[in-house]
Amino acid sequence: MPQRVVFLDRDGVLNRAFPEGGTTRPPMSVAELELLPGVKDALARLRAAGFALVVVTNQPDVARGKQTRAAVEAINDTMRAELPLLDVFACYHDGPDKCMCRKPQPGMLLAAAAKHDLDLDSAFLIGDRWSDIVAAHAAGCAGVLIDTPFSNAERCNPDHRAADITGAANWILATIATATAARSAA
Repeated sequence: MPQRVVFLDRDGVLNRAFPEGGTTRPPMSVAELELLPGVKDALARLRAAGFALVVVTNQPDVARGKQTRAAVEAINDTMRAELPLLDVFACYHDGPDKCMCRKPQPGMLLAAAAKHDLDLDSAFLIGDRWSDIVAAHAAGCAGVLIDTPFSNAERCNPDHRAADITGAANWILATIATATAARSAA
């Protein structure tokens, strides 16, 4: 039986992203990796509710020559060690590459679902950019947008908006509790 999943963007959702040039950049090394407040608790609550947790992250700085794949993988490995993650999927392409894995395309979500038998119909994605929400909807998932100055919320139609991962997790847990109660009453 497929398992329920919450997909998570990485930079700006789980860890601090650094403002730079009108947008943000990821941490460049494990030394720069800083989990955001509330992340460990929110993920523990989602895991306790039975969700698998899978990171899906665009890392175009590798294609742009600003970051190494080894540095990205070291950061991802550190996150796997510190957080209750089932897996981490990373796209190392840039927009002009036109790959199917780079969000807003749903490729990473579809690959994760195939690899781990995940239920996309009951899935959620928590992201901080319009492209996260578009990818979620393309894969059949609900999308929760964490509002930041760089979200470009006008380019998407999130199912919910939250200030941070705590608010996103609260909404997901309330949504499944309401659905469970409705099924029980039926």
